[in-house]
Amino acid sequence: MASSFRVLHVIPLLLLVILHEPGQQAQAFPFRSLLQTCQPSGSIPGQSGTCNTENGSECCRNGQSYTTYDCSPAVTGSTQATLTLNSFAEGGDGGGAAACTGRFYGDDEMVVALSTGWYSGGSRCTKNVVIMAASTGRSATAMVVDECDSTTGCDAEHNFEPPCRNNIVDGSPAVWDALGLNQDDGQAQVTWSDA
Repeated sequence: MASSFRVLHVIPLLLLVILHEPGQQAQAFPFRSLLQTCQPSGSIPGQSGTCNTENGSECCRNGQSYTTYDCSPAVTGSTQATLTLNSFAEGGDGGGAAACTGRFYGDDEMVVALSTGWYSGGSRCTKNVVIMAASTGRSATAMVVDECDSTTGCDAEHNFEPPCRNNIVDGSPAVWDALGLNQDDGQAQVTWSDA
């Protein structure tokens, strides 16, 4: 009886050691990253200003609080996201020039911005991603040129728009057209992966 009692206490301890041992996590539980979640990191107060609503952009309101994120959900082979519409053209609703290249892009170019966590400090800059629309089943390849900032917003640099949610792929009109989506919808459910 005493030996079975010890075994029942030793097994959970052994599992904890394995799961916390560096390098052993993936072998012990290969789906560990799926259990990790991205929680809000804080909030910022809203400040209104001159906001270009060209593509149905939401504009900040004075006194409203907006959630911020330092992270995005884990990237998988088919990461779920919300596609939003953005003009990367000079004078468009995207604000300033693209963070990756310092330039603007025409609405006919296949480019996207990713939420802060997925943008990953610029590590995906000028790399391609493959996006698939849930409603049409169509896919398209686009180049990452900008960050959809999840940490700040409600200022001139961000078109007086709130911070991006943590699961956004912000696509040019060309991306929406290639996916066969209606730009008037403003948002669509997609999956994406690195190309």
